[in-house]
Formats: sequence, C-alpha cells, structure tokens
Amino acid sequence: MRILIVEDDLEAAEAMARGLTEAGHDCTRGADGEEGLAAARDGEFDVMIVDRMMPKMNGVQLVETIRREGDRTPVLFLSALGEVGDRVDGLQAGGDDYLVKPYAFAELIARIEALARRRDTGSVQTLLKVGELEMDLIARTVFRSGKEIDLQPREFQLLEFMMRHAGQSVTRTMLLEKVWHYHFDPQTNVIDVHISRLRSKIDKGFDRPMLQTVRGAGYRLDA
Repeated sequence: MRILIVEDDLEAAEAMARGLTEAGHDCTRGADGEEGLAAARDGEFDVMIVDRMMPKMNGVQLVETIRREGDRTPVLFLSALGEVGDRVDGLQAGGDDYLVKPYAFAELIARIEALARRRDTGSVQTLLKVGELEMDLIARTVFRSGKEIDLQPREFQLLEFMMRHAGQSVTRTMLLEKVWHYHFDPQTNVIDVHISRLRSKIDKGFDRPMLQTVRGAGYRLDA
C-alpha cells in the first residue's frame, strides 16, 4: 500500500516508516500539517496516518480540509489524547480510526490493513500481472509470455507474495512470516530451496531473469 505519514516527531516518524517499509509498504512523510496537506493533494494514497497535535496545522484541521475537498482516503489518527471526547472529535472531523499513543506496532499494522480492506470491499483482485508474468488466483494458474508454468502449492504462495510486492526487496523474515507463518527464523534453508526452484521455473528458457537476489537484503521480483 501507499501510505502517507503525517507526524512532526522525526524519530517516531522514521521508526514508523521503517517498520511499514519492512512490511512491504511504500511510505511518504510530511513533517507537519501543511506538508501533509500538500502531499495528500499531490499524491494518491491507500491510507493516511495523521498525528493529531502538530505545528502549522493540526491533524483535525488537515483531515477536515481534505474531506471538504473530496478526498475519501481512509485516515488513522494517532494521538496522545485518548479521552472519549478527543476520539469523538477526530472521528467527527472525518477520521476513520483513532489509535492512542503509545501503541503496539502490530496493532498499527492491523488497523491499517483493516482500513484498506474496508475501502476495497467489493473489488477483490483475482488476477496479478507483473511484466510478462500473469497469475490467476481463482484458476490457480501462472503464465509467462503465454507459457503455462506448473507450480507446487507453496511455490504458488511464494510467487503470489512476490508479485504483490513486485519491485520491492522482500526479506527472509517477511517470507517466513507471510508464506510459512513462522514468527522467528528457524535456521532453515527452506526459503533458499524454494526460491531456487521457483527461479528455475519462471526464468528458465527466457532471455531475462525476473527473480533477483538482493545481496544482504533478500529477493525482488522485477517486471
């Protein structure tokens, strides 16, 4: 997802952006309300994370402004102000959710994903396409340049994750958590083995390899 972070605390914004980037999202930052408003007007985002108390323009004013201008992007307010009246003010200004600081990063991720699902209700994506590669999630088929590629179930899941994060470096930790559902590194070469098998199937016989190894980072699927 493309996420706009509007937060005047530089350290907090950097930590948030780093965590969201590692989770596979593309982050843009605004250091105060005015920068956030300019970024919201210039770009298209899937979710906005807005701190409530900021210089120049506070979060409530920012959200009220974009709502008047017709921007319906889901907004998650972050604030140290956690009283019922504070939360009500944020939601009435046009916010979609309200998370009180300090918060657990896992909860932040869960709320962002919930907002995105709410927005996408009724428009489920069933076909993924990255360059010459096409995946049909219903028929469970994969083609590259019209040639069908036979994948085992785990290879299919691995490729689906890589296609959903095409052009991004995907870490071993991300693959272990999202494809194998391990929340720790079990010191196994299972990822290397499956990446090697997948690479031989989607790249063998074609002029240009799509599945790249990013040294020291992980892997990337390039269109």
